[in-house]
Amino acid sequence: MTEKRVSEGGCSCGNIRYRMTGEPLIVHACHCRQCQRITGSAFVMNGLVRKSDVELLSGTVGKIHFKDTIHTAFFCPDCATYVWSEYKSGRFDDCWFVRVGTLDEPDHFPPSVHIFLESKQPWVTIPPEVPQFPRFYRITDVWEESSIARMGADWNPPDRT
Repeated sequence: MTEKRVSEGGCSCGNIRYRMTGEPLIVHACHCRQCQRITGSAFVMNGLVRKSDVELLSGTVGKIHFKDTIHTAFFCPDCATYVWSEYKSGRFDDCWFVRVGTLDEPDHFPPSVHIFLESKQPWVTIPPEVPQFPRFYRITDVWEESSIARMGADWNPPDRT
């Protein structure tokens, strides 16, 4: 049996600390306009992690729901660092999209896939061996079988995006 990697992270001011007790199911580099706007950057790195694999160690997490979306972001009320998001769509309701940059060792989690390239900044270069999609993708085409299995026997990934 493979040992789980335990990773910790937190916000910029140190008030929020959390522990991630499981590997991300997948790591997205999302280039959508909303991610660009809320991060002030060209894209965001999100590790998709089961909520049961994330433990809040300290601090209080605030949240904001983005109007007319399925997206709620969770952040430190003191320094405004976004630590994770959730997307209530049915298929990922039991997952956090953990901001890889808030991990103490973010270099352990490079992107598995680049998504929403239709709005990618033209100066961003993506290695050709990393899967990339104009919008989203079919889960069964991209995820490793072990990640699908970790979501549980009752989880049925949709065939369409």
